[in-house]
Amino acid sequence: MNAEGRIAKAFAKANAEGRGAFVAYITMGCPDMEKSEAAVDALVAGGADAIELGVPFSDPFADGATIRTAAYKALENGTTLDDVLAAAKRLRKRHPETGFVLFSYYNVIYAKGLEKFADEAEASGIDAVLCVDLPLEEREELLRVLRPHGISYVPLIAPNTPLERVKRCAEGLENTFLYAITVKGVTGARAELPADLVARLDEIRNATHLPVAAGFGISTAAQAAEVSAHADGFVVGSALVERLLKEGAIEGPLLA
Repeated sequence: MNAEGRIAKAFAKANAEGRGAFVAYITMGCPDMEKSEAAVDALVAGGADAIELGVPFSDPFADGATIRTAAYKALENGTTLDDVLAAAKRLRKRHPETGFVLFSYYNVIYAKGLEKFADEAEASGIDAVLCVDLPLEEREELLRVLRPHGISYVPLIAPNTPLERVKRCAEGLENTFLYAITVKGVTGARAELPADLVARLDEIRNATHLPVAAGFGISTAAQAAEVSAHADGFVVGSALVERLLKEGAIEGPLLA
């Protein structure tokens, strides 16, 4: 199966089963690469439909304390973009149908060289790239090298992004999803989600042809079910990374 179909098929399968697609985030290299790879294996076995493979970065300004701590731990271990791509290649062999999103800040990718990155990302089985700090107006620089390699892109939609801009973010993209940020601020598990989230998710879904996955702050099965009633999927990151930091593994049910 090529990169053109995996993410789209994951959302279509979840929809056919009457549920939201489960997108899971892991900071690769934390607590070490072997354990983060094992965590991906556990997530796939536990029912995750797609995995965001987080590349550690020294200034993860969009992330809360948990993922920042994980990023610093991974960097202390010497984890690089090349290491994450190598891990993705190993994981792809074990999970040929799971959607893999490379989650990174743009500087890491740019420093490697865009053409070289696209070549190696394709060889590693990456389906899409999410760059936290790459604005809509600048993303074509990356997209034009990703497209020939069959790699898509995941746009981030902020709580205050105007709907016309949401439509522009989705233009020209297929086999991916819109990542709708549920809260203002950084990543991190939260006890409650915003009261106006339901209406916001409905607006975004009505504005685009792409599936919408809601993320930032989702940590429980109840929250996942709440957003899945108004989105095509949900993203869980900090709650999973916290378990890795504390326990060194992900075992048992993925969501409480």
